[in-house]
Amino acid sequence: MIFNSYEFIFLFLPFVVIGYYFLIQKRLLIAAKGLLIFASFFFYSWWNIAYLPLLLTSLLFNYIIGNSLNDNISIKVSKKALLIFGISANLSFLGYFKYADFFISNYNSLSSNNIALLHLALPLGISFITFQKIAYLVDSYRGTTKEYDFFNYILFVSFFPQLIAGPIVHHAQIMPQFASKRNLIKQYDNLALGIFIFAMGLFKKTVLADTFAGWANIGFNATAQLSLIEAWATSLSYTFQLYFDFSGYTDMAIGSALLFNIKLPLNFNSPYKALNIQVFWRCWHITLSNFLRDYIYIPLGGNRKGDIRLYGNLLITFIIGGFWHGAGWTFIFWGLLHGMALVIQRIWHNFHLKMPAVFAWFITFNFVNLAWVFFRAKTWQDAVTLIHAMFNTESFALSKLSADFLNALLHLPFYEFIGSEKQFLFSLQTGLWLCIGFIIVLTMQNSMEIAAKKEFKTSHAIFVSLSLIVFHFMSIQAVESPFLYFNF
Repeated sequence: MIFNSYEFIFLFLPFVVIGYYFLIQKRLLIAAKGLLIFASFFFYSWWNIAYLPLLLTSLLFNYIIGNSLNDNISIKVSKKALLIFGISANLSFLGYFKYADFFISNYNSLSSNNIALLHLALPLGISFITFQKIAYLVDSYRGTTKEYDFFNYILFVSFFPQLIAGPIVHHAQIMPQFASKRNLIKQYDNLALGIFIFAMGLFKKTVLADTFAGWANIGFNATAQLSLIEAWATSLSYTFQLYFDFSGYTDMAIGSALLFNIKLPLNFNSPYKALNIQVFWRCWHITLSNFLRDYIYIPLGGNRKGDIRLYGNLLITFIIGGFWHGAGWTFIFWGLLHGMALVIQRIWHNFHLKMPAVFAWFITFNFVNLAWVFFRAKTWQDAVTLIHAMFNTESFALSKLSADFLNALLHLPFYEFIGSEKQFLFSLQTGLWLCIGFIIVLTMQNSMEIAAKKEFKTSHAIFVSLSLIVFHFMSIQAVESPFLYFNF
């Protein structure tokens, strides 16, 4: 079950919301929380119930460690040793499922051995869940988690809007909200705002992200055949797909949580408007950026031990961030690229150098766009081939796809049907959609800025209705489209 599925929108979510407020109205508060917990486990089990015991075991383990770190359980070992043990156990759990085959394959390559790969199915949301549990343990060690009721802890970790792909939340952000008596009252402003934000995310995912996905998927599956125009169309399509896909998911998560009067933290703030890479990371996947800063960069020393140490800390932090996203050298290199960009930006800042805003945006956006190629490509060779095509002026109009492009300027087809296959064409429509993408991310307010105004006019209601209608008709002819960050 995914946020943009019929089951979630028309069955699961309405049932849980109605049931939750019905139980609260009957003053059955424990039962209402129990419903949310049961619904969250059901939501997680929808993909593969076999992984539910793993989730439950992990939750219980971290609850015991967190309680011990907060002196709620008497122990004979130091808190620091217990924290290291807890973090190591969580990372081992993540490493076994997500990185075992990566290490085995690299070991085989270096040693000429032939150890069989495990081919383990990745438990859904394991990376996000692991980071959230590590943050919980560190916060417990620091004494910033004050409330340790087991029932509330389970609800904090498993709350379904943020369970699979974030935003990454902290105990102190969520638990006071569940404990607030005001949040136990049906607030129609939050219901309206939640539906509106959810619809915004639904529109981003099904109309924008899934449209750009068509061009991105075709291009990345045929990197050797792309001309210069097609290579840029491919990279930009993925750049917009990834933004609208994950930003759309976050909006739907925030909107779903608001239906229960729970406010999840902001996760995107128009990152493609950034004028330097540091600002980009303050606006892109904000909760992950904050985690990397608070739990990796600062503990390494941050900027407190000189410039050389600072540059090393930046590189280490972003290499770890890249590796967290995926078990592959392309992800590690993507993280390294961003780390190097931050180092260069810091040096530039130290020399008090400036450049025109338009030029600064152009450099920042194109760096991000080029780096996404390594993030998306299946292999290192695919990434290098696509980058080469993006700067190969000799291939400007030599490939068959370019011929199709020129033909499309006259006929404007979006799809060409060959038998039962849908053959993609890079057409004028591709360029028009890319222009629309630029207009949206550079000139329009993001969903959180719109929602902050709290002005629910008729136009907003019409937008919600149209989003649901468009989603309905697109889903009739579209295959299931899970969110990209489910892979991480």
